[in-house]
Amino acid sequence: MTNLFETLQEQLSLPDDELLSYLHTVPLRYKRYYIDKRNSTEKRLIAQPSRTVKILQKYVVSELEEVIPVHQAAMAYCKGRGIKDNAKKHAHSRYLLKMDLKRFFDSITPAILSDVIMKHGIELSEKDYILVSQLFFWKLRRNSPLRLSVGAPSSPFVSNAIMYFFDEEISKHCEELNIVYTRYADDMTFSTNKKNVLFELERTVVKLLRLNFGKDIKVNKEKTVHSSKAHNRHVTGVTLSNTGKLSIGRENKRNIRVSIHRFINGKTNDRDVQTLKGSLGFAKHIEPEFVKSLEDRYGVETIKKIQTFDILP
Repeated sequence: MTNLFETLQEQLSLPDDELLSYLHTVPLRYKRYYIDKRNSTEKRLIAQPSRTVKILQKYVVSELEEVIPVHQAAMAYCKGRGIKDNAKKHAHSRYLLKMDLKRFFDSITPAILSDVIMKHGIELSEKDYILVSQLFFWKLRRNSPLRLSVGAPSSPFVSNAIMYFFDEEISKHCEELNIVYTRYADDMTFSTNKKNVLFELERTVVKLLRLNFGKDIKVNKEKTVHSSKAHNRHVTGVTLSNTGKLSIGRENKRNIRVSIHRFINGKTNDRDVQTLKGSLGFAKHIEPEFVKSLEDRYGVETIKKIQTFDILP
């Protein structure tokens, strides 16, 4: 890989001092807003970079993607992989362990990213380190520490890249024990048909995180969940049936039917229909046969009308 700073400098036709001066302003060039967290009363802070910063982030990520791998166990933000693929990996296992990384994006620092880059045998000059630190990380205030943004186009790649060596080590360990491992962003899922082995795995996960990241990236112990075919099993919002099939779950199906009934009777507003459209899209992706049953029950035209609904400007 060529020098990142020099490559960007050539693209922008800027002298060293001007590019460095601009980079030091980048962490404050973010618009902030809050969204509701899924299944929580808390709010999630989203920091979205300016248009120019986004363009620069995408360009530098395209350079890094050529030399920094993302592990096969990573199922989020990867072309050809997603929620459905993540769930499928665990569909035929009897026992399931889910572990969550605590404040994952906020825990990722420039030092962690640069350490991983160098572990791949790539030298970073002082200016390269300034580039990846200032371009990929933002500040809440001028005196705040640099943190990874939820909302920047570069953050998905950065979050997967820094986990590569952990993913590799835990994958090899799991393979030896006939355990399936996947990671969807901060959600780690482990499954197996061997009883009790997943309880022992918890300690190994904590140990490998500490070896790779010190005290920076930790498990959120409150969200650690063990389950088996004797109970409901869910992986990143997808229900696993005891026959190995994927489902959106009974409650989601009931809510969709209720919403369609309200739509037919003219009791929905534009926002309701937009939400229903999204739910049908998710259902079609995970469990298309359920959508077919809705077409049989309510009519193809009704379902098509919802699926093609759009709010006029």
